[in-house]
Amino acid sequence: MDENVCVWDSTDSSDADGDGVDPDICVIPKLNTESIPEVGKEFDSLQDVYNFYNNYAEKAGFSIRSHSSKKDRLTREIKRKEYVCSKQGTYCRPEAEGRVRKRRRVKVRQDCKARIGVVKCHESNKYSISLFEEVHNHSLTTPDKVHLLRSHRDVRESRKALKIDQLGVVNTPTHQPVSNLEVQAGGMENIGCINKDFYDWETNMRTQLLEHDVELLSEHFGAEKRKSESFYFKMEADSSGKLTNLFWADSTSRRAYKFYGDVIVFDTTYNTNRYGLVFAPLIGVNNHGQTIILACAFLSKETTESFMWLFDQFKNAMPGPPPKMIITDHDAAMTKAIVQALPTTYHRLCIWHILNKFSEKVNPPTLRDRFSYLNACMWDIDTTIEFESKWLTLITENGLNDHPWLSSIYDLRDKWVPAYAKHVFSAGMLSSKQPESSHAFFKPYVSRKNSLMDFVVRFERGLAKQRHEELYADHVDRNEKPASLLETSMETQVAGLYTKALYQKFQKEELKSLKCFLQCTTSDDRQRVYKVTERIKPGVSKVKEVVYDASADLASCSCKHLESCGIPCRHVLAFLKHEQVEYLPDKYLLQRWMQKAKSALVFDRDAIKIKDHVDRCVLMRRSTLSKRAITLIDSASMSEEAGKVLLETLQGVQEKIESMGQEIGHAQGSGKAVASDSQTVTLMDPLRVRVKGKEKAMDQLKRWCTEL
Repeated sequence: MDENVCVWDSTDSSDADGDGVDPDICVIPKLNTESIPEVGKEFDSLQDVYNFYNNYAEKAGFSIRSHSSKKDRLTREIKRKEYVCSKQGTYCRPEAEGRVRKRRRVKVRQDCKARIGVVKCHESNKYSISLFEEVHNHSLTTPDKVHLLRSHRDVRESRKALKIDQLGVVNTPTHQPVSNLEVQAGGMENIGCINKDFYDWETNMRTQLLEHDVELLSEHFGAEKRKSESFYFKMEADSSGKLTNLFWADSTSRRAYKFYGDVIVFDTTYNTNRYGLVFAPLIGVNNHGQTIILACAFLSKETTESFMWLFDQFKNAMPGPPPKMIITDHDAAMTKAIVQALPTTYHRLCIWHILNKFSEKVNPPTLRDRFSYLNACMWDIDTTIEFESKWLTLITENGLNDHPWLSSIYDLRDKWVPAYAKHVFSAGMLSSKQPESSHAFFKPYVSRKNSLMDFVVRFERGLAKQRHEELYADHVDRNEKPASLLETSMETQVAGLYTKALYQKFQKEELKSLKCFLQCTTSDDRQRVYKVTERIKPGVSKVKEVVYDASADLASCSCKHLESCGIPCRHVLAFLKHEQVEYLPDKYLLQRWMQKAKSALVFDRDAIKIKDHVDRCVLMRRSTLSKRAITLIDSASMSEEAGKVLLETLQGVQEKIESMGQEIGHAQGSGKAVASDSQTVTLMDPLRVRVKGKEKAMDQLKRWCTEL
């Protein structure tokens, strides 16, 4: 038979199957002699046989698949193997009587006999072609449609990396990568796969990763630990070996705690994984006032024991003392754990969550009429006596003296009312709304469908973006000088020390200090007391009290703004202006708000330096190579001769890279798996858990707090 012609079997010209096949000879493009299968041709492996026959099929216009094989009884080595046309075989399963199939499958197989068979030669230890059937009983696919045949479609490794590392980590829908790849490849026919292949590949990946989620995650954390000794993680399992608790913090977060770990927000209200594990981030605020992640954890239960375990890991991982303040939602088990694990830390309840519950617990008309008064009780009161007086007025005037929820929340007023905690530094955070904004930031990256491994990879992507925003803020502070309004010496001094965000807050206080008027009410050798009247608007003013301690040379205000936020208030600034103080004394400046807040070295509990680690990942290499390749392609596409030179060069480079890949794969395959932690070797995927509701019994919380 002519090697340029592929013949189909036309013995049955009646077209019994009704497939519309034209019984003519199908002529295919001329093939090189080396591309045509010949009996006796040898190959080193079955993969080489498949690649050779599939390459021939692509040029001829059909698709192939693996078929029968025969193994040695003792060694189980494949001694004979066949690869056939994808239209080989027939559908022999009859439809059941009266059965209606919801999914009607099309009939593709037409009992085509085209195939290739190979056998293992004992002498050469190679596979030799023993059978080659070239004749097809169907028409062949035209060259412009060959790329749609199944065996010629493949989600290449680079495409997988694009989907996983670039698009998957930001929750990009599966249908979008093909559109991006189409533009890069110069047409759908050059991609090498279709949308369905991505869906099938993802389904196969999920199937393969079942029961291996924690194993992959432990390997990932182990790799991070090998990259940076400052990476910290801990896993805990139950008696059956299933993961129950997980804690981790990288070097950047651990360093940040040294400078910004004075106040943390702990929130467990965000469900982000398929197992229903509680995601528990520990959040802080940097010197720009931005939200930062200090550590993360997954918990299977919201019990005192689980929270105790988490706080113990947190203390072990973080350099420096425990935080001065921790802000949480309303949870009795969490409260008990904090008292035991962090006895020196001031525990605040989220005022935002509590105020929101007023609309649920209190009669709406009553709340609507008195809501402004309620807000005044929270934010505009400096002393506890004043709060208790206004609260009593609110309760009495609205007939709420016997309201059980209001009574219980009042008993816990020292944990959520600002007037009771103004003496403790809070970095300006009075509620756990900080994690609410953090949740909104990370929402595009993670979802409830994520496995633990998916979550960590995608969360790290969002974390990288968050940290880049901090880097940009550092860049602005270094290269841009904020605008001055009053052009005073103090304003110029602070502008060179504080970050831009904190300088603007100071500037706001300094401007408002111009509306403050002082009157000395008491004076002796030890201290002076001033009545400070601030004009809010015509006919409206507020009065604060500033006390100057002569022995400490320090002025403090009844609003406690300096103590809670770390920035001198307008009342203290008015006093300093009254005393003709030109520059802000160091005792009024807080290091954590300065531009150089994180310039010091950080050491862990074992006196080992904690260093930031920059990972040169595959995406960075891919980006560099892509830029160079695009430049070469643009230049070579303008000339046919240049295009041929580039194509020949790329073919040589491809062969070299493929040989390198085979060597690396062989070396990796012959190596032993390295466990990241001896305890993680036997860990299994966690069970799906049901997270308890966030509405807790107030009487139980009150009782536990009293007992502790």
